[in-house]
Amino acid sequence: MAKDVPPPSVKPKLSAEERRVRREDRLTTIRLRMAIGRELDERGITGPAEIGAALGMPAVEATKLLTRHQWREGDVALLMAAAARLGLPIGGTPAGDGHRDNDRQQPS
Repeated sequence: MAKDVPPPSVKPKLSAEERRVRREDRLTTIRLRMAIGRELDERGITGPAEIGAALGMPAVEATKLLTRHQWREGDVALLMAAAARLGLPIGGTPAGDGHRDNDRQQPS
């Protein structure tokens, strides 16, 4: 058996670019989850069935999407679609900042 052959359970390392993209995705998912959660709370939507209906997906999928801690490919797109469905701004700011323009206080 050769010494330079890694065991089959070793995962290939991500490149620096792939790590950067994942880190950005992770931050984006956190921001979107917080913004969506805040919006649902403001609307009084708390039950899994209500959350699923508001996000346009089955209750189990919506709950998993909003509570999972492990990075999964495709979560950013799903969260952006859910935020758009709720009317939250998702474009124009880096990763979305979770604030609506009309919630910001204007200088007097």
